[in-house]
Amino acid sequence: MSVGPRHRIAVLVAAVTAVTVAVPAPARAANGTIGERETVCAGDLFVRTQPNGAWMGTLYQGQTFLVEGSRSGGYVYGFAYGHLNRRGWVQDGWFC
Repeated sequence: MSVGPRHRIAVLVAAVTAVTVAVPAPARAANGTIGERETVCAGDLFVRTQPNGAWMGTLYQGQTFLVEGSRSGGYVYGFAYGHLNRRGWVQDGWFC
């Protein structure tokens, strides 16, 4: 039994569709919203004493950060929950 070109194309289209549907879309990071407890999308996110300041801890993907209001140079101030439980600055744009 010979397989014709139409059958091959149909099989190829089905395979491409199955792979496209099976691969999850990457998480899209966003800026934090003031007053919201945001979830960290990045693999890790450094908490600092001030924008570009000294490192004082790390938040990991899935942990949360309450954006309290101040923004400076691409950083946002707030409260880091989880094992840190302290206020500090994180680079903005890494929240889900």
